[in-house]
Amino acid sequence: MIEKPHLVPLPAALPPVYELLERVVDIYGYVSVDTNRYSVPERFVGQSVTVYKYADAIHIRRRSAEIATHPRLIGQRDARYTVAEHHPTPVRANRTPALEQQLLRGHHPSLERYAAALKQRAHGRGLRALRRLLEIKRTYPEGPFLAAVEQALQFGPFDLGHLETLVVRQVGGDFFDLDASGDDDA
Repeated sequence: MIEKPHLVPLPAALPPVYELLERVVDIYGYVSVDTNRYSVPERFVGQSVTVYKYADAIHIRRRSAEIATHPRLIGQRDARYTVAEHHPTPVRANRTPALEQQLLRGHHPSLERYAAALKQRAHGRGLRALRRLLEIKRTYPEGPFLAAVEQALQFGPFDLGHLETLVVRQVGGDFFDLDASGDDDA
């Protein structure tokens, strides 16, 4: 009777009973409870988590934050419960040559048309072709390079080796006197 003033009434509903388990998320992004596996977001692979095993549910927490909730697989063995958001399907990175196109864009309309045509004719190797075009553009002077691009657009050589040959011919004509008439006579 001495403790009666210190007693508090019981809650109207008793809290659910659970079993507390410690698990490490496996390399596939799952924790194992009673031979069944439950998914966890992949970023928690290799980390310790706390599993609350209720009569009808599995709650998985990491540092007091709930990271996954699953219905409990009762009467099953070696089953797996996966939430799609926990293990997203890898998406292949966009392989469009965006950077190369941006570097070639805005310099000259002929260069933009040539780059677009080159990419279209590259048959899956557009990125490599645009990188090579960008390398040629950076290597040679702008005037001879653009003259060669315009000539290539007019006559259609979309082989970058031929384009570079055209550029070298333009450069040779601009910077060297290739006239073989008479300088050797002196």
